[in-house]
Amino acid sequence: MSAESAGSRPVWMGRPKPATSAVKGVVVVVILALIAVPFWLVLATSVSSDAKVNANGGWSLWPDELDFSAYTSVFKGGTIGHALWVSVLVTGLGTALSLASTTFLAYALSRPNVLAGKPILLAVLFTFLFPAGMIPSFLVVTDLKLFDHLAALFVPAMINVFNLVVMRGFFQGIPEELYEAARLDGAGDVRTLFRIVLPLSKAIIAVVGLYYAVGYWNDYFRAMLYTNGGDLNPLSTVLRGFVVAGNNPNQEVGLNITGMAPMKAISALVVIAIVPIAAAFPFLQRYFTKGVMTGAVKS
Repeated sequence: MSAESAGSRPVWMGRPKPATSAVKGVVVVVILALIAVPFWLVLATSVSSDAKVNANGGWSLWPDELDFSAYTSVFKGGTIGHALWVSVLVTGLGTALSLASTTFLAYALSRPNVLAGKPILLAVLFTFLFPAGMIPSFLVVTDLKLFDHLAALFVPAMINVFNLVVMRGFFQGIPEELYEAARLDGAGDVRTLFRIVLPLSKAIIAVVGLYYAVGYWNDYFRAMLYTNGGDLNPLSTVLRGFVVAGNNPNQEVGLNITGMAPMKAISALVVIAIVPIAAAFPFLQRYFTKGVMTGAVKS
């Protein structure tokens, strides 16, 4: 039995030298530090005392004692709580509608001999290569009576062309024999989509859904462009105004944090904005693996 068949490292790969392994380990550690340290710095600053944050120039690497006053203060008055609810609502509705519309359109464009399939695909790709500017988009939203409406925060971005192209390519990669078997069983296009295609596409659906969710959650510009603010401001827009305000956040976003270190309050807002979307990654990671295994074609 050869070494490769026995499950050991293939001969052609060779065994890495100790120096190479050490360099790879150092690179991995450095990359992890560059990612983890900023997160830790923000979290530590948000729970440090105001005296330590002010003494360190607005940052704290390690809190002497835990102080959660920044979180209680930013939630006072209901501004952050309402903005968080708007973000959750927009992310939920937007992701569901975007995922559904992208899936249906990608499936239609992936099938051969679809009526006007190529012209529609070229029109979609044209918007990707030559996107509309800010003013035309604003005029379209206004003409559709969506200005200062909750739908303005997700309808203009309902279909992302990149996500559409990725999902269309995945659908085209599904073996044609499965489509033929479904047709022989009398299944139409809609039944084939729900009974054959979607169960094999859990991985790409999870990935595209995550892209949409992160995009909606982090977007702040549409609220500034298509609404008058106020009750329609999502959390990202409030955070943006808070950061821009700098040392005078009370005047900019109407938060009562008098006497608190501004960077401490900003760090608390950043943590509030990061935690919900970051908490979804471990669950989606497992879902990615499950979707890939479900969609795998065994030889």
